Amino acid sequence: MEKYYYIYNTVIGDIVIVENDKAIVEINSGRDIEGFEKKETDLIKWTYLELEEYFRGKRKIFTFPIRMNGTLFQEKVWKELQNIPYGETRSYKYIGEQIGNPKGARAVGMANNKNKLLIVVPCHRVISANGDLNGFAIGINIKKILLELEAKNKKLLV
Repeated sequence: MEKYYYIYNTVIGDIVIVENDKAIVEINSGRDIEGFEKKETDLIKWTYLELEEYFRGKRKIFTFPIRMNGTLFQEKVWKELQNIPYGETRSYKYIGEQIGNPKGARAVGMANNKNKLLIVVPCHRVISANGDLNGFAIGINIKKILLELEAKNKKLLV
């Protein structure tokens, strides 16, 4: 079993990219990952290069392989997050409705909190029904930066 991670400095601070069995399983705030070897593999580097293109406004779709591991409910939420178009937002309530749980806004928020593939599974695009930014694992200020970056570059990317 191949288990690697590498930490990069980006415009939003240090991020860690984690590979397990030829898929990216985590993109998160930079920290050492227990039980994984620190190594810049080809897959991790590919992921980093695509993230850098995203940060520069040159990419809105990622092509590297990912794997999500969670409960059935979490995985439904994470799949629905991937349907939110680049540069747009949806409410926690809306996501709940889309997955057949119209009263599940709070549960959607908890599933977002467990999302380990930040940016790629775009939980930063989920906001409260009144438009407030809340609940982002690496800080509301980073959520705001990502949303502003996407709004600015939305028209540039086809």
